[in-house]
Amino acid sequence: MEKLEKKAQELRRMIIESLAAAGSGHPGGFLSAIDILTTLYYQEMTINTQNYEQRDRDHFILSKGHGAPALYAILADKGFFPKSDLMTLRKFGSHLQGHPDKNKTYGVDASSGSLGQGLSIANGLALAKRSNDSDCFTFVLLGDGELQEGQVWEAAMSAAHYHLNRLIVLIDHNGLQIDGTNEAIMGVNYIGAKFASFNWHVQQVNGHTISAIAQAIQMAKKETEAPSVIVCETIKGKGISFMENQVGWHGKAPSHEEAALALAELMGAE
Repeated sequence: MEKLEKKAQELRRMIIESLAAAGSGHPGGFLSAIDILTTLYYQEMTINTQNYEQRDRDHFILSKGHGAPALYAILADKGFFPKSDLMTLRKFGSHLQGHPDKNKTYGVDASSGSLGQGLSIANGLALAKRSNDSDCFTFVLLGDGELQEGQVWEAAMSAAHYHLNRLIVLIDHNGLQIDGTNEAIMGVNYIGAKFASFNWHVQQVNGHTISAIAQAIQMAKKETEAPSVIVCETIKGKGISFMENQVGWHGKAPSHEEAALALAELMGAE
């Protein structure tokens, strides 16, 4: 897993550079989720530039669409578009919008940004795969604050009702959202127990331990009856000391000076 850990650090640097160039964005949430995304895209999912046009492959929905820069960095690194495009993030005319747009960015499976909608989209994909006798999976990344949206729970009920066992949800549980802590805004715990009550297969892991995330995904893939959720316990701003567990870094891009400090810290951690 050391190779994937190094890749996650490389991606953190790429995203910090793109956010600093953009002058806007959401660093806290991408730093908490990047180990999850690295595990998915570099080990557990069958999504690449060779099979992207095919229906019979895994699909990924970034329901917490404000984490788009993390997805963009991975897609660029995997060859979906030039890495130099990352420096155009959020700029006028760029295909890299603040939230993913399937019609603009090659490699994005679903447009997202309005929180709470991703799981419903994923349900549709999972049902379509079943009707086509596909053995591929549909993956979704949800934010924990996003669980305050009622549509999530309607979709959770639906997924369990239809026994969508090839649907795997990962939750970035960092405890913070734009206005404060989850518990202060609208409590979402206990997440695992809530999904279990909807008849989901539930696991909980350290969201920064790639081996643990991978093992949980492998377990979820073996489930034959129920949809799976993996609650990933994460740290907002993980990897950059002055951003960690700081709600102020939810939606504020680093200045060039702050980006230089962050990059130096990330380089020193390797």
